[in-house]
Parts: sequence; C-alpha cells; structure tokens
Amino acid sequence: MSTDQRSIQDVQEALFSRRAAGIKQSAVRDVFELSLDPSLVSLAGGNPYLQLLPLQKVGELAQRIIVEQGPVALQYGSGLGTPELRAQIIEVMAAEGITNVGIEDVVVTNGSQSAQDMACKVFCDPGDTVLCEDPTYVGALNTFEAYQVKARPVGTDENGLIPDALRARIADLRAAGERIKFLYTIPNFNNPSGITLAAERRSEIVEICREAGILILEDNPYGMLRYEGEAAPTLRSLDAQNVIYMGSFSKIFAPGLRIGWAAVPTNLFRRFYLAGEAVALCPPTLNQMIISAYLDEHDWKGQIAKYNDLYRSRRDAMLAALGEHLPAGITHTHPEGGFFIWLTLPEGIDTYELLQQGVKAGVIFIPGAAFSPSGEASNKLRLAFCSVDEETIAEGVRRLSLLLEQAIASKGS
Repeated sequence: MSTDQRSIQDVQEALFSRRAAGIKQSAVRDVFELSLDPSLVSLAGGNPYLQLLPLQKVGELAQRIIVEQGPVALQYGSGLGTPELRAQIIEVMAAEGITNVGIEDVVVTNGSQSAQDMACKVFCDPGDTVLCEDPTYVGALNTFEAYQVKARPVGTDENGLIPDALRARIADLRAAGERIKFLYTIPNFNNPSGITLAAERRSEIVEICREAGILILEDNPYGMLRYEGEAAPTLRSLDAQNVIYMGSFSKIFAPGLRIGWAAVPTNLFRRFYLAGEAVALCPPTLNQMIISAYLDEHDWKGQIAKYNDLYRSRRDAMLAALGEHLPAGITHTHPEGGFFIWLTLPEGIDTYELLQQGVKAGVIFIPGAAFSPSGEASNKLRLAFCSVDEETIAEGVRRLSLLLEQAIASKGS
C-alpha cells in the first residue's frame, strides 16, 4: 500500500462514528457464505423451505399486479403500509389469538429487523439498557450494538424466562444506576434455543414489566409453526398498552419480500412510525401487494399446515439422528415448533473454534457465541432442520457427531 493510500485510509478511518466502530461482522453471515458450498451439509441456516410454495401461482400473481396495477405497485406508497395489507395483518394476528389490535395500531416494516431498529431509535440513548434472553436472536444483538445499547441477559431455563430472575435483574441493574428501556423476547420457539416460554409464566412477566415501567418487545416470527403442544397466549394479547408486537411474513411466506409489521400501543405509535419512515420512507408497495394477493387468493392457513407437516417430519428426523449419533455428555433442546435445536457441549469446548473443523468434516452449524450478549466463548451451537431433507439431516448429524466425539476426546486427553 502506497503512502498516499495509507494517508487516505487513516483520514477516512477517523470519519467513522463511535457507533460504527462497535458494529461487527455476524458469525451467521460468515456461515451463510460457507453454506453455499454444495459439498457441505448445512445445518446452519434458518431458511424456510420455499419449494413448498405454489411458486407458479405466486409468479402469476406478481405478473398480474405489475400488468394491471403497475403505476401503483411500482410507485412510492404510504409509510404505514398499504391499507389492504394492514387489514389482513389484523386477520393474521387474530389467527394467533390476538384480538386487541386495530388497523390504526399496525405499521408495515421492512422485515421485523426494521421494527427492532425503530424501537432502539425511538426508546434508547447510548448507554441505555435492554433486557433479553441468553441466547437470543443475533440480529437483535447487532441492532443493540449499533445503537450503543447494553444488552443484559435474564435467567432462563427449559421453560423460558424465569419471572423471579427478571425481578431480581431489574432491581440489581437499577441499583447500579442503569436505565432499562425494554425487554426483548422471543417467547415462541426462541431463536436459537427453540425454547418456548411457559404459558403460566407469561402473565407474570407482563405484570413485572408493566409495574417496572419497562416496555416489552415481543418478536414472534415462528408462532404459527407449531408441531406439538398447545399454543400459549401471546404477550401482546395479555397487554395492549405495554407490548410492541413484531411479526413477519419471512417464515410463513417469503423472506425475500422483506415485509414484517409492528403492532404498537396507541400512545407510542406516532413516534415509532415516524422513526421508520425517516429511514425507509415506505415499505415496498409491490411486495405488499403480492402478499395481499397471496393472502386473499390462496389458502394461506392450509399452506402453513403443509409447512408444519414438513417441518415436524424434519424436526423429528433431526431429533432421531441426534439420539442415535450424539456422543455422551451433550444435551439438546426439544422444540415444539420453529426452526432450531440448541446443543450444549461439555465445558471448555469452544464451538466457534470447532466451526473450521466442521468445514473440513463436511458439516456446518452456527456457533453459540453469536447469540450471546456476553460475546464470550461458548460451548453451545445451533442446528436448523427446516430447509434440509431427512436423509441429509441424518448425514449432517452423523458428520457432526464424529466431529464432536473428537473434540470431547481431545479435551479429555
């Protein structure tokens, strides 16, 4: 590199904000690039199996919309989203038992990730604190990091967030002078753990946050993808005034359309909506119209039932393979729905270091450290079963188990 190039680089480096300095490359992105290698079995990506969609019908819908309504579909639209889709979102939420939402509470977003960004922008100053599960969604952690927000974990067990741990965490952090703005939670089939918040804990957690003056951000992209057990009430259905509900069409239809939504309490709505409009101006009209036509002209509930049958079979295949091949000393979750199974290895094994060995062994996964607000080395990893057929799942778990056997043996020697 020449002297002039170094000088330019130094000058430009000084232009970065303190916020930008904290933004890191996601381990999920690193693994996504690896997953494109056809020689590898990828148990990493949380991608829906789009081959099950009526793709010809979706294509015909898109063509018809452009031909017949192109000047509208390809034009700027409302920052709130189209009235048609917002009304349909009310119906989608009602299918999950949420009936305390009106169209005036709903704003369409560029995926639910955008809603997380909007929440941080509206409610958080640098140095503020948000509460979350550990582990939790890596995209949310990246958003918190970008806004210079402290993500503080709350104790969990096999039934999700522990109410007493939440109370104690709030008290301890406030005693230390921290300003807690909201609890971010994925109560249904947590990404990455697959754990579901127990129904009997939900009202108590809602009450704790309401009494403490802390908002709840409920992220629920997987709620309809349930393979066993009974659905628990959403947190939003329990409290319309203190819960911001984030939904998405990414898992139940198509992630490439990048359409989600937020149901926001009335007194918070205007500033929340304006925060999104200031960045994206408006969600893409064509994509919204495609989704509206799909919901209106296709049996979308029947489509979700087909997904559930397929994903249940793939989940069961992965659980069976883990039971057959996994070495002793490793435990895993048993998700009732969603996309993910969470493995816990013996202490002292860093799954991030294992990843490169996994590539050599022909199988890839997501290391646990990517999902922890601590950023420390982790002996956990995430597996995804949704987009891989049963035979490939079995082979991937077999390859992974051999790798884990070697790791455990190396640790013991």
